[in-house]
Amino acid sequence: METVSLPKTDLVPSALCLGGVALGSRLDEQESFALLDAFVDCGGNFVDTAKVYADWLPGARSVSEKTIGRWLRRRGHRSRLVVSTKGAHPELSTMHKPRLDRHAIDRDLTQSLRNLQVECINLYWLHRDDPARPVELIIDALQEQVTAGKIRYYGCSNWRAERIAAAQAYAQRRGWTGFVANQPMWSLASVAPQSLPDSTMVAMDADLLNLHRTSDLPAIPYAAQANGFFTRFAAHALDKMNPTQRTLYETPENLRRAARVQQLAAETGLTITAVVLGYLRSQPFLTIPIVGCHTLAQLADSCRAAATELSAAQLAFLESASQA
Repeated sequence: METVSLPKTDLVPSALCLGGVALGSRLDEQESFALLDAFVDCGGNFVDTAKVYADWLPGARSVSEKTIGRWLRRRGHRSRLVVSTKGAHPELSTMHKPRLDRHAIDRDLTQSLRNLQVECINLYWLHRDDPARPVELIIDALQEQVTAGKIRYYGCSNWRAERIAAAQAYAQRRGWTGFVANQPMWSLASVAPQSLPDSTMVAMDADLLNLHRTSDLPAIPYAAQANGFFTRFAAHALDKMNPTQRTLYETPENLRRAARVQQLAAETGLTITAVVLGYLRSQPFLTIPIVGCHTLAQLADSCRAAATELSAAQLAFLESASQA
């Protein structure tokens, strides 16, 4: 798998990022270690997690970070990997209460460092935004952590375009790098904001796309394969999807797009996964999809697709399915 240079940093992550949601929860430690080992064997070096993964399970606290931390220690891979994690997520019992004050950021970051068993995090994401809090206070708090040596670079996840632009403008005035990437919900499947199961999530929209195109801010999207919607469509197995995810993605527009994915795959010999990831990898700004693999077979399929690039005509063919 090829690597890419992340602008405004000295980080050189792989073209795909392995998402950590399932590590230590849906996958036990042995399965998690096997998946991480296979990813490294494929040339992958970019792993993403979050302090909150998978706190929604009874008795679980930060199991993904802790699993990755144990794997890093046992394998001795720390210097070879770009490890990113997310913090400042609302408490799951009070999702309506943001947690982006300086103390919450520091508490979460300190705990993530312990969980991952590292002294510094390569790329630290704010997992959510607090639109009522001035961006200046948030960027100041992150910059303090850079100065303290706890993080090297920072990014945002689930932020809207106008808030990112304001934060970047402030960072530039202060002579700071600011956000080096954005982690939105994004795939070839369109998502209506009102259909999202969590109102604090932000999917890629026209304003965010314009921001990325005009600023060259890299995108590192989660749900990059639409939770398997396209592969399940091709296998006539949409009924196997999680009901919430199926409701989110099974729209007339996305069904048309899925049909075009199948057509393009048949014409080019590409796999469904290659077309779906190739769509993101072929954007005019750097895009590193996060793949949420649960099996070694899924991981191998994604890694084989990592080098796929689609032409402008092929991108237009997929996107024009939006028109009824």
